[in-house]
Amino acid sequence: MTTQTRGAVAFEQVRKDFGAFTAIPDLTLRIEPGELVTLLGPSGCGKTTTLRMLAGLETPTAGRILIGGEDVTRLPANRRDVSMVFQSYALFPHMSVAQNVAYGLESGGMKGGAVRDAVETGLDLVGLGGMGARLPSELSGGQQQRVAVARALVLEPQVLLLDEPLSNLDARLRRRVRTEIRELQQRLGFTAVYVTHDQEEALAVSDRIVVMQNGRIAQQGPPRELYEQPASDFIADFIGESNVVPCTVEGLSEGAATVRVGGLVQQVPARHAVLGPARLSVRANAITVQTGQGPFMGRIATSAYLGDHLEYEIETAIGPLFAVDAEGDAPLSPGTPVTLSFRPRGLALIA
Repeated sequence: MTTQTRGAVAFEQVRKDFGAFTAIPDLTLRIEPGELVTLLGPSGCGKTTTLRMLAGLETPTAGRILIGGEDVTRLPANRRDVSMVFQSYALFPHMSVAQNVAYGLESGGMKGGAVRDAVETGLDLVGLGGMGARLPSELSGGQQQRVAVARALVLEPQVLLLDEPLSNLDARLRRRVRTEIRELQQRLGFTAVYVTHDQEEALAVSDRIVVMQNGRIAQQGPPRELYEQPASDFIADFIGESNVVPCTVEGLSEGAATVRVGGLVQQVPARHAVLGPARLSVRANAITVQTGQGPFMGRIATSAYLGDHLEYEIETAIGPLFAVDAEGDAPLSPGTPVTLSFRPRGLALIA
């Protein structure tokens, strides 16, 4: 096995049926060595089934799965060079932290000083050096998750699998632990496949995001590409708060399109635009809401104060819009007439 293939993952025309239901119709996907790829999508989209097939916990109905260039499609989980971090941590409550981390090594036949050295190294990697004697119940949720990561890493797998690893943590702790996981992955250079339904989490940790819908890949690419260039209404709505509205492409010139939406004329990247009717993705934070008269008017339907920003549902001639205002001091009252404008960065034509 060459260093170029070690850690690479490939799904080749993989299908997964559960009785008469096809969860994954036809999946072809390659993950490069050292890449962190996030499988993102709503419940039932197939992301967890995909991860479980890679882990050996489900067997494909058809197609092949390769890890490091080796066909592992029919291999059991314990013969695949992968480690998995579960949503529930799956720590043994009666064992110390060190014993939890050592469990997989000892099950694989490692003994004595080699185990102690590997455990110490693993705990140091995740910032838990000196805590090996503690029980899981004596640790915070974030520390328990890091123990689970250390237990997976000491096995030195080709691929680390993470299944909703932060879902049991509160919002502040999720931000900190996701940063720690990303920094560790970049420092050690291991291949990782990360499953989540949280768009912000996916944007923060990924080299590439694979958005799944009904068992298929709806779109994949770097986080910024998916956020700024959604390929469909589904992607625009799922990756961040977005409004998809009708517009008219009135002109095309040097990669830019002139579009009319409501009473506004905007310049946006042309992508694959043609003249005539089209659809425009408008991010909620790209809408400027002001009182007074203007070319594009609306009326406040609902308003909410959320501390660092205001949220509005606005009735307009092109349909309801959801807007986020990070600069307003106090919410406008329902029924207030407002004039709307769009910031260019939050706009994208949808093919």
